[in-house]
Amino acid sequence: MLFNSFVFLVFFCLVFLVYWFVLSHRVKWQNFFLLVASCVFYGWWDYRFLILMGLSSLFGFASGYWIDRKTEPLQRKLILSATIVANLLFLGFFKYYNFFASSFSELLLTAGFRVDDLTLKIILPIGISFYTFHNISYAIDVYRKELKPTGDIIAYFAFISFFPQLVAGPIMKAKDFLPQFFVQRHFDYPRAVQGLRFILWGYFKKIVIADGCGILADGIFESYTTQPSSVLLLGVFYFAIQIYGDFSGYTDIAIGLGKLFGFEFTLNFKTPYFSRSIPEFWRRWHISLTSWFRDYIYIPLGGNRLGKVKAFENILLVFLLSGLWHGANWTYVVWGLLYAFIPIINRCDGVFTCCFFA
Repeated sequence: MLFNSFVFLVFFCLVFLVYWFVLSHRVKWQNFFLLVASCVFYGWWDYRFLILMGLSSLFGFASGYWIDRKTEPLQRKLILSATIVANLLFLGFFKYYNFFASSFSELLLTAGFRVDDLTLKIILPIGISFYTFHNISYAIDVYRKELKPTGDIIAYFAFISFFPQLVAGPIMKAKDFLPQFFVQRHFDYPRAVQGLRFILWGYFKKIVIADGCGILADGIFESYTTQPSSVLLLGVFYFAIQIYGDFSGYTDIAIGLGKLFGFEFTLNFKTPYFSRSIPEFWRRWHISLTSWFRDYIYIPLGGNRLGKVKAFENILLVFLLSGLWHGANWTYVVWGLLYAFIPIINRCDGVFTCCFFA
């Protein structure tokens, strides 16, 4: 169910009316209804995906409970480590197994060994990266005692599956988002107007700007072998605008939908193409992902506190993971490494404060 479809418009109107006119001032019932609505939204693609998301959410809910129950630091750290590894294995199997299996097969073939096809017929569950990161965020926030573990499984499942941000983000940290499910929510007219502005602007960016530039870019790249360099550069420009309009349009719609239901999401884009440098660009592009990697990977690894060499290693790892997060392909790995070398080179010159980690 896409945001820019008629089915979603009908779905949203029904959910909105029931949420505010039938279940108003009943937080638990609102949470339960949002959970049901989110399951309908997510299951619209393939109901089997619901089983995976449910199992992942149940494991995340239980891990927070067990981390909080333990008092020994070693036990808490072991449970947290097991939780993170299990979530990453879950994500890795569905998103990256075929990528690594095919790469391994090609490597053996290059070395002169013949192997059977190691890939599997795996359907990539929509939104798996987002809800996996939310589960990991919850476990880490509970471990750090920045968030009390919830005993309300309905609220937790609603937090994981909340349909506005399930497919395209923004990626909300558990400590910032989960507590909102326990606050009495009232319809707020100014907030609703603000939400509608986000939604309309998001639809404009997606339908008018992104789709329009997509047509122009596709027209150029379909015959790229016969196009002069100036036209190809124009195609790159159109494609860059298309990516921004697509991604930021969807997240603006998500932010607006959240406001209409009484929730606040973090802003995900701040006119990144007007940045004056690559570091500033990453402070303004996909902000929620940038801050997630900073708070849960870069800083725990030591950030830039352990010297330049260690900081360079951390930067390489973060950007490598960022590349893989965007897609299971070697082009994304190269893309991540290229963006890692830019801050490293700048930092060697002593003129850089890293965007992820300042």
